[in-house]
Amino acid sequence: MEFPLLNIVALACFIACWMGYTEFARRKAKTTNCIARCLHQHRIHWMYEVVTRDIKVGEAALLANLERNIAFFASSTLLVLAGVLTLFAQVEKLEAVIASIPFTETPYHGVVQFKLGVLACIFVLAFFQFTWSMRQYGFVNVMVGAAPIGDPNKNDNLKKYAKQMAIVQDQAAHSYNYGLRSYYFSMAAICWFFHPALLIIASMIVVYTLFIREFKSKSVKAITVGQELLSVERQTHH
Repeated sequence: MEFPLLNIVALACFIACWMGYTEFARRKAKTTNCIARCLHQHRIHWMYEVVTRDIKVGEAALLANLERNIAFFASSTLLVLAGVLTLFAQVEKLEAVIASIPFTETPYHGVVQFKLGVLACIFVLAFFQFTWSMRQYGFVNVMVGAAPIGDPNKNDNLKKYAKQMAIVQDQAAHSYNYGLRSYYFSMAAICWFFHPALLIIASMIVVYTLFIREFKSKSVKAITVGQELLSVERQTHH
């Protein structure tokens, strides 16, 4: 299979952007306010409130709504994956479409198949992340159902239990985020079919977009302020 050097460089850049940003976001979230860090604090506050309530219908409804959102993406991913796999039987037509677009790279049969394989792997990864997220939210439901009732500020075991529930929910949210991140990078991978240089540019644009949304957006600022207000409110009442 003929595999031009520029394609190898583009693929390496794509993988470096994805893995590099994932590691960067994980490390930076430990010291900088971002969606992941602030929402984790919100989840801890939420679970503290959960153990003080006898009736947990509201919590069950909220968790069910989160699971529905993830289930939608999981089922959609299967449909997209089926579409990508179907293209393996239509490679010649796909090559003809690509060749008809101005300024695109000359499509090679084996290279196009490899690109389809990469795209399929991305959606397989997304599916695994979404389904694992769904399972973890199911674990949270069980823990909420088993949670005793009391004041976490007066009972250390209850406080620790609430934090463990928040950790499991946080892990479920991380899996959901990784699944969504796969969708973002799949958009960059689609550009690869037209030209390797587009893959490099699109990968950098995706990284920039993710950084802005997760660390610099107005939502992050609002969530951060909300978390600080919650902390003050809890200290005032306890």
